Amino acid sequence: MAIFKKGTDAGGSAEAMAFRRSLVEDMVFELIPLKSVDAGIEALPANSLVSVTASPVKGLDATMELTDRIRNAGHRPVPHIAARLVEGPEHVAKIAKWMKTEGYETLFCVAGDAEEPSGPYEGAHGFLSDLFAQDHGLTKVGITSYPDGHALISNEICHEQLHAKQALLTEAGVDGWASTQMCFDTDLITNWLRAERDAGFTLPVHLGIPGVVDRSKLMTMGVRLGVGASLRFLKKNRAAVTKLLAPGAYDPDDILEPMVDDLEDLNISGLHVFTFNQVEATEQWRQAVMAEAG
Repeated sequence: MAIFKKGTDAGGSAEAMAFRRSLVEDMVFELIPLKSVDAGIEALPANSLVSVTASPVKGLDATMELTDRIRNAGHRPVPHIAARLVEGPEHVAKIAKWMKTEGYETLFCVAGDAEEPSGPYEGAHGFLSDLFAQDHGLTKVGITSYPDGHALISNEICHEQLHAKQALLTEAGVDGWASTQMCFDTDLITNWLRAERDAGFTLPVHLGIPGVVDRSKLMTMGVRLGVGASLRFLKKNRAAVTKLLAPGAYDPDDILEPMVDDLEDLNISGLHVFTFNQVEATEQWRQAVMAEAG
């Protein structure tokens, strides 16, 4: 079992620590459509926000089915739609109809990790453009962001696409947010976001952090699920590697506490927590943070 630090031992003003607590209170649990997902659903606290990933192997039907299951279990699911898994305009219409019929008003759109697109959509922008032309019923859409860069896309294109998708959401009259990739370098995250804010990026940001996950699983699943690029920091930081490979589970506060005084100022409005379906330990950490004095 993980040992969780108390806020009184951490840095940050009382106001900053209270803001951290508010983020943790209503954080987003990310679940993956794997066999272990049943135990993950069982361990969720009531009425959880749940981000439901898209598997390039199982396809979008698995995401849609799991989204319905999580909703029927009393939670607030947010399906991931991977643009590279969408087969074309008819498939877009099917997705829009499903969301409208089932009453899903929030969507998280990613390009996806499929090596070859199933249809005409190389990335999220083209798919969203076609989706917004449908009767979709959406009020909020999340998009991806890459403080540590992307393995296959240049930083310049990542920057351009981030601002282009922000403009697309504004034009469509849909609220949005950007979730960051999993990244262990807190200075890099802060500097990247300050630069994007200076360049006119105004969407709220959900900070992508690992949950309380077994460290070996964090490494293996991180690479398997396409976040290997965000582990580059570890190659340059021996202390971080040593800590990550130590026995036990990763502590999300290793990212949150160094950033605690900047969270509100940078308009970080939520936490996107990569649980890898290890929800029980992550929920214990969440409860420990909630119980902190003040």
